[in-house]
Order: sequence, then structure tokens, then C-alpha cells
Amino acid sequence: MKTPELLQRRPMVAVTRSSLPGSGVDRLREHADVVLWPDDEIVPASGAALRAFAADADALLAVYASVDRAFFEAAPNLKIVALPHAGFDSVDVEAARDSGVIVTNTPNVLFDTTADTTFALILSARRLLIGANDDLRSGNWRRTRFDEHLGLDVSGATLGLAGFGQIARAVARRAAGFGMTVLHSLSRTGTTELSSAVPWGELLERSDIVSLHVPLALETRNLIGAAELRRMKNTATLINTARGPVVDTAALLAALDSGQIHSAGLDVFDTEPLRDPSAPVLLHPRITAFPHVGSATHATREHMVNLAVDNILAVLSGKGALTPTPDAG
Repeated sequence: MKTPELLQRRPMVAVTRSSLPGSGVDRLREHADVVLWPDDEIVPASGAALRAFAADADALLAVYASVDRAFFEAAPNLKIVALPHAGFDSVDVEAARDSGVIVTNTPNVLFDTTADTTFALILSARRLLIGANDDLRSGNWRRTRFDEHLGLDVSGATLGLAGFGQIARAVARRAAGFGMTVLHSLSRTGTTELSSAVPWGELLERSDIVSLHVPLALETRNLIGAAELRRMKNTATLINTARGPVVDTAALLAALDSGQIHSAGLDVFDTEPLRDPSAPVLLHPRITAFPHVGSATHATREHMVNLAVDNILAVLSGKGALTPTPDAG
């Protein structure tokens, strides 16, 4: 960790968006010179563009940014990269540590909101509600048919959670209201009052719904691939609110096409933003897709920004970070 020195100038904070919800940026301006990313249509902020924008910064509030080793090497004044989200896979944490830069995120903030989104995906995907809505809006509602828009039940189903952190636990609490049996795996946590711990293979085979709540890391990339999909029920639904590369997208599409599983709900994708309306994941009739809105409420996003700002102000004033990421700095 770099030891903050008493600056003879106001510190500079670079923010990789032109606007953020809430008053966090205004609070930064009370203590620092703030520069805002010039064009929010350029996402993510990365590579040479990010270095040109923020190489002189003392702090970086990194929204939709990819922060690599080259950036740390080009930013000699940098003391902190503050992420207004729970994950930190967008930052080369090892390079930050080597450069003495603290990396912070925003845990304990967005779990309830993301759990709500997870359940919205569960209900929409399992009941095929997006397709039903499309039929209604396009004039294809045929009341003469009693066998259309038939989905699968959520109430009483078995829900399998990959990971059992705060978001997964919040999902498990909601599942209780639906009378669901909840299993979890890929976690150090054993059986609790919310969920029973089972081996990963057993979870895949028993679950009607498999919901992913793991960070993106080497060991979780393509966690769900062809082999895992073959172990799932042909009536199963896969939900991903974690990170896109946790699922092998080609294998998922093949499994849906062959009837190997029933449906999927995705809030995250291999490439974001996904702007190709012809992308197979957007056209598939059994995929419910949201544009990474897991934490998207006014209150939650403002809280995320405020905690990121609190971390920046703490570090620039010579105090410890409030929520440093593991092994960061």
C-alpha cells in the first residue's frame, strides 16, 4: 500500500462515467479536482484511452472500466481504484498490489436488489413470460388455445445455488416464500436453516432451477458447460446473475435447442454491452435476457457510488480503505 503524502495540490479523482446517480461526485468535488469520462457511449473505459484519461489521477472511480497492469504502470500518483460494485474481476488485482494501489469494492450493498432480479429471472424464464408478453403486444394472443404459454411451476420447485454468499442467501430467503427446497454447493458454508449443502454434481441433477452466484475466476470460467448441462433435468432452468463467462454460451444454446434443459434467464453476457439484436441469446424463445440490471434501483446504485466515494476520501486523507478487496493493496 502506498503511504499517502500530504499533497501540495488538490488530489485528482478520475471518474469513468460522465454522470452517476446520487450526490457522490459532488462530495468528491469538495475535496478533490474531479474529471469525468467524456462520452458514456464509449464502454468500457480501457487500454490506451483509459491511460490517456486518468494517468495523472490520485484516485480512480472505475465504472464500466477495465484496469490492467499497463494502467497501473502509467499512473504513478494512483493510490486507489474504487469499484462501485461487488465484483473485482475488471481489475488486475495482482498488478494493483505490485504497484501499491488499493482496490475497493462495495460488498453488503446490492445483495437484496440482485436477489430480487434473480427471482424476476426465475419467474420470467420458468413461466416463459417474456414470450407471452411478446405475443400479447404483437397481437398473437389466441384465446382459443388452451395449451399456449404453458410454463413450469416455481412454487415447490428445488432451487440449486452455485455459491452461498450474500446474494445467494438473499435468494434462498425469497425461495422460502415459494415453498422451495433449496440446495447449495461450491461454498465453504455447510447446511443452514436456509439451504442444504450438497456436492456440485448432486445439485445439478436434483435442481429444477440452477442459479449462479460465484465470482468470475479461473476456476469458475465455463463453470456451466456441456457436461454440466447434460447432468441437469430436461425440465431445468439455468439462471445467471453472476458473470457472463461463468456459462459456456454455445453449450447453453445447444442444450436449449436439443431440449436438454427447459429455459434460461440471463442478466450477464460474455461481451457487455451486448448491442447486437440478432445475437442468438437474445433471439432464443426460451431465454429471458436482461441488460445487467441486477443492482439497478435508485437506492442501491446511489449506495454503491457513495461507498466507492467514501473509500476514495478515506484513502486520500491517509486513512484505511473501508472495503478493500481481498489481497488488494
